[in-house]
Amino acid sequence: MTTTIFIDGEAGTTGLQIRERLAGRHDLKLLSIPDDLRKELSARRDLLNAADVAILCLPDDAAKESVALIENETTRVIDASTAHRVADGWAYGFAEMDQAQGKAIADARFVANPGCWPQGVIAHLRPLIAAGLLPADTAITVNGISGYSGGGKQMIAEYEGGKAPQFIPYGLTFQHKHLPEMQLYSSLGRAPLFQPAVGHFYKGMVVAVPLQDAPSGKQLHAAIADHYAAIKDGFVEVAPLSDAAKLAEIEPEALNGSNRMRLYVCANDDRRQALLLAVYDNLGKGASGAAVQNLNLMIGADPHAGL
Repeated sequence: MTTTIFIDGEAGTTGLQIRERLAGRHDLKLLSIPDDLRKELSARRDLLNAADVAILCLPDDAAKESVALIENETTRVIDASTAHRVADGWAYGFAEMDQAQGKAIADARFVANPGCWPQGVIAHLRPLIAAGLLPADTAITVNGISGYSGGGKQMIAEYEGGKAPQFIPYGLTFQHKHLPEMQLYSSLGRAPLFQPAVGHFYKGMVVAVPLQDAPSGKQLHAAIADHYAAIKDGFVEVAPLSDAAKLAEIEPEALNGSNRMRLYVCANDDRRQALLLAVYDNLGKGASGAAVQNLNLMIGADPHAGL
């Protein structure tokens, strides 16, 4: 059986990456809108209603508009925008979040693709809070670095035009749009203090969550490793616990081009300090790879198809 797919916003960074991952699959038929009709409401409405699955790669307001244009009760939706990530009636598209999430995505009509930054935070904190190793009201800080592709077309043009510095901290008002999903799906009682940065490389990222008054490194590592060992067909792996002062493999571009995420636990038990690190591709597991993973779950395809 062939599933019909329409990528609304296929010309953007995430849309292009998704289309590339779906190209050549015999179980899918890709619908495409002509360049001159991309902004025509009627043309988009027709394709949205003709698709078995619509994948929205649009700004928030345009994504909400696209959902409103669907007039049938059969078209399923994967929304890569921020618009529906904490909305009622939408399954959150991080399949490894817990053992039930893959089925929740598979059964859902509406799936909200996760933000790139929150996934690395949720991946560590949700298992630790569930295991009782961290209180939900723990004061959490999050930092990290991502490739400039996450900033969209304008930022890509600035970097590729040689008009951007090597390193740019941002989110300095601590009101980043990813905070609601970061808090909700990590099971945190309050929003973390989140301060991201952009580096002079196209894609890839490292997300870091430092912990004070932390449980032992072995306890943290065991809880996280046990969580992901129980997830069938997952793409999240846990690196062995190491006491090395430096690991060259922890670098933003290490998993580029894949849908994998690798988690690290670094700890000093004497000081009761720990650092949780997640490495993944912001355009892979952080965006288009996650969308394809969610699509595979929704249509019952091979979990690794296109990934």
